[in-house]
Amino acid sequence: MTTPSTSPDPRPAVFLVDDDPAVAHAVQFSFDLEGLDVRSFRDAESLLASGDLPKKGCLILDYHLPGVDGLGLLEQLRAKDVHLPAVLITTNPRTHLRARAAAAGVPIIEKPLLTDALLTAVRSALANVD
Repeated sequence: MTTPSTSPDPRPAVFLVDDDPAVAHAVQFSFDLEGLDVRSFRDAESLLASGDLPKKGCLILDYHLPGVDGLGLLEQLRAKDVHLPAVLITTNPRTHLRARAAAAGVPIIEKPLLTDALLTAVRSALANVD
């Protein structure tokens, strides 16, 4: 008697754009332990050039990137019809940045990333993706 083979769903994809290698490594390590597939990029241009964004997943975008900032990258992705949910990470966001992020429908998680707030935000974003 044979049993039908079931292939497990692939791990949810998380695209992290942060130019700080220590942050990228820490997020990648901790999220991997949580069963998430993290792909790291050092800047907006690297992510845009990769061309491998899936239809399901989540973006984690640092606001302070070399070149295009995190919200500028999100605008470029939306213009390319990439509508993955996103989380913005930054230090001490000012009122105008909070307003821009809110208008884009993007939560802000403040650095340093000392709690599980980022993981919680990403899990929430992934839960709302169909």
